[in-house]
Amino acid sequence: MGLVVAVLALDGVVPFELAIPGQVFGTANLAAGTPHYALRICAPGRGATTSPEHGAFRMHTPYDLDGLAGADTVVIPAHAGFLDPPPPPVVEALQRAAARGARLASVCVGAFTLAATGLLDGHRATTHWQFADELARRHPRVEVDPAVLFVDHGSLITSAGVAAGLDLCLHLVRRDLGADLAAATARRTVMPLQRDGGQAQYIERPEVPTDLSALQPVLRWMESHLHRPLTLAEIAGHAGVSVRTLNRRFRDQTGTTPLQWLLRARIHRAQQLLETTDLPVPHVADRSGFGSAPALRHHFGRHTRTSPHAYRAAFRQRHLDEHGTLRGE
Repeated sequence: MGLVVAVLALDGVVPFELAIPGQVFGTANLAAGTPHYALRICAPGRGATTSPEHGAFRMHTPYDLDGLAGADTVVIPAHAGFLDPPPPPVVEALQRAAARGARLASVCVGAFTLAATGLLDGHRATTHWQFADELARRHPRVEVDPAVLFVDHGSLITSAGVAAGLDLCLHLVRRDLGADLAAATARRTVMPLQRDGGQAQYIERPEVPTDLSALQPVLRWMESHLHRPLTLAEIAGHAGVSVRTLNRRFRDQTGTTPLQWLLRARIHRAQQLLETTDLPVPHVADRSGFGSAPALRHHFGRHTRTSPHAYRAAFRQRHLDEHGTLRGE
């Protein structure tokens, strides 16, 4: 029968994430010419309604929660009610599966369901970057890393938002069946076997606050002078306050220091230039205030987990030509 993959479908399950395991593991079977995987959808009461935000429909399946028994891998997709505690029978079924030696893998905010079992306590984990802080707040014993695409602890694997479920399942194919078959599966799904960087490169870039906070004028000024080597003293002088007062106001109103805010603003400016221009990396570094390409690469890599070149390749603004072909600007 091969390796059994059980996908947990709770009410409000996100349809795309529900379908990812079947797509990847089913494609692996086709690429191998052998049914290495057997897929089953398991839902409490053998039925679930999908998320209304993603096109609601009612589905029925032959497998209740008892379908998790005997599964080698249990995949936990996101569902609309992920902030509510999962029903005790779901928690108990997952705990039994783990105790039996099954591999448990969450996709996106499915990490909240997995964390509710206590199995992630003391471990590093990830989830969609938008909800990483909330996961850490609700489960302080879990070390939440919002920057990576997935975290593999052997029998416990968590992945980031939505499409990271594809990365996760391809990773599991590689673990189970080797790199060659995983690469063949990736080609058939038109996916890279391993994407560069992590989800940090996808995090939305915050705009300068538009309220009437005391910091707004200095934030605007800092943004307009990112290309210059600004010092704390110069920033404080422009704001008309002492360095100590400046630091305190930044902590209170932005949750960070002036220099850390400046660094993030420069990263954001570099991202904008990489997305919208053909400027060489040294020029991007100069215009965003890093001064040199090595300095840009260092800070860009630390904050986005990818290189400027790879970021540009992934996010360069594109348009359709007159033939309807997608091309770079």
